[in-house]
Amino acid sequence: MGASAIGLVGKMPSGPGPIPDEDIFRIARFVPPPIATFLLTCEQTSAGVIAHHGRTRTDTIQIVDELVGREYNRIREALPAVKLVQVVHVVDGASVEEACELSGQVDAILLDSGDPKLSVKVLGGTGRRHDWKFSRRIVETCRKPVFLAGGLNASNVREAIETVGPFGVDVCSGVRTDGRLDAAKLEQFFAAVNSI
Repeated sequence: MGASAIGLVGKMPSGPGPIPDEDIFRIARFVPPPIATFLLTCEQTSAGVIAHHGRTRTDTIQIVDELVGREYNRIREALPAVKLVQVVHVVDGASVEEACELSGQVDAILLDSGDPKLSVKVLGGTGRRHDWKFSRRIVETCRKPVFLAGGLNASNVREAIETVGPFGVDVCSGVRTDGRLDAAKLEQFFAAVNSI
């Protein structure tokens, strides 16, 4: 339908769309270039992220939680050809500082509306928007590509792009019905994006 990348969701504490690592591996193997394959991982250690990638073999890793010790360099040493995207859950002005600091260590930042501080972490797929004024500040101040996620759907993606000015958009809940991808919602979403 026109996606530049496909997010393949590994095991998560919550949220829609997780699939077994074996399925991620099989899908990633057959997605043709130039479409990127993103492994969404909630692993928090460099060793855990590296091991998760070893089971899936995507070309990009999207780290959806905080990386303990910020050991991005260890991941880069082990996987030099793999791109790293760090998710920042946008809450307030501190999220702007966090995103800009992390942008120096990864290839891109993805802004989402989760809450990793809850007893059961919410690491994406919430269907909720965050305050886009913070996202706009991140886009304006970080030196890396910034993806926008969080509550996007066909009816608000134009406003999101015009307000925030992201490098790209990421959608999950906004193209699902009863937890499954919905072809009609996907078509509507891509039509809205392509009309801009």
